[in-house]
Amino acid sequence: MSEKKIAIIGAGSIVFCSTLLNDIFGTPELDGFEIALMAPTPTKIERVKNYANKIIKENGLKSTVYATTDRRDALRGARYVILLFQIGGMAAFKIDYEIPLKYGVDQCIGDSLGPGGVFRLLRSVPVMNEINEEMKELCPDALVLNYVNPMGAICTYLGRYTDMNFVGLCHGVQTTMDLIAGYTDVPKDEIDYTAAGINHMAWFTELKHKGKDLYPILKANMEKAEYFVNEKVRGEVMRHSGYFMTESTGHLSEYLPWFRKNQKALDEFCDMPAFGGESGAYYNYSKTIAEKYEKNDVLALESGKLDPRSKEYCSYILQAMESGVPFKLNGNVTNKGYIKNLPDGACVEVPMFVDKMGLHPTVVGELPPHLAAMNQTNITVQSLAAEGAHLADPEMVFWAIAMDPLTSSVLTLRETREMVAEMLEAQAQWLPDFAGKTLEAVPGIDIPADVVPAEVPEDPALAINSRFGKL
Repeated sequence: MSEKKIAIIGAGSIVFCSTLLNDIFGTPELDGFEIALMAPTPTKIERVKNYANKIIKENGLKSTVYATTDRRDALRGARYVILLFQIGGMAAFKIDYEIPLKYGVDQCIGDSLGPGGVFRLLRSVPVMNEINEEMKELCPDALVLNYVNPMGAICTYLGRYTDMNFVGLCHGVQTTMDLIAGYTDVPKDEIDYTAAGINHMAWFTELKHKGKDLYPILKANMEKAEYFVNEKVRGEVMRHSGYFMTESTGHLSEYLPWFRKNQKALDEFCDMPAFGGESGAYYNYSKTIAEKYEKNDVLALESGKLDPRSKEYCSYILQAMESGVPFKLNGNVTNKGYIKNLPDGACVEVPMFVDKMGLHPTVVGELPPHLAAMNQTNITVQSLAAEGAHLADPEMVFWAIAMDPLTSSVLTLRETREMVAEMLEAQAQWLPDFAGKTLEAVPGIDIPADVVPAEVPEDPALAINSRFGKL
């Protein structure tokens, strides 16, 4: 058994790390654990460490915490490894957003799919590979709880190319259930549901209250302007598909080809503030937060009192692992027949249980085929991106982005190639595996107005067809 130690890699993520620490300190079964806070620069993690120590002192806890820039030191003997890092920070995020926008790919969030999501994966993979090798030596039995985005592509990569025992965690299901409770006027803890699909596009295939289907109420309310205005994309998808899913307008508008492809679509579906779909919403929000925490040690103002545990699954998973009392969640894992009409080896988000023996994903069966089809468009991108990262292959990266539903709805292949080449060059400092590799250009062909088409032999198999398509 590994030591009673939790390693948090990327602990300089001040807002999210402080949330997870509050949750861990608020979990009795985790009191007494040593917590290693690791980040490459000491300033932010010292602030987080001071915040953690204030909670420990204020609440008389037995846990200890220390900060380190040495990842091997943090990992040594860890029982649990929590991954939070973002390679390249705001400088890379700016490139993820601004270069695609120049070409006409208008991203709202830009961290999970599309050009921004693919390049976030490429930047993360070298670090994931290093962590994988270090864990084999220093904590081979540790459970990895991954919060690094793009969740689907990262977990696809981890499942195919590393030895990590991992689960990818998100809060889409939990927060959407809060909304569904409000939209149907039913207490959240009285709703029975099944949610399955992929990260950021898991479908609520069942919604019931005391055995009665809640969908008629949800659908009826979504036809009212005051409800629909909050859920323009997610609501529109439900109106056509029959099912509600786990992501907001800002996210979902990027994962499908219908909502950001031109100004008309943007005006109709993506005109709401605060992640309602507006261009660069998450980049601008992240920039504001980064500047705020760079100038001010906001954590120093905290009282040290414990807040109620958040909706994040992390502390509840660790509690179940330590106590043996099962906990149910929706987690991201490698598909091994859990969703039968999505490919094995893809990352899927399914109901699962965790206890002292580990993670136990459940078999969902088949999704309704049109829901699986929408999931598959994203899985294709994630799979190609993971392969491109593994091989450090610019061509595979190009094809991942060319197959992206948003990018392919607005760019030609040549435009996509030019955009990807520019992004590879702009982000070279974070892509060591691509050093010396470039994306080969494909020149255009100028066709003079008076060109005469070349004569070619007619295919005998097509002889029965005229040039006008008559069979």
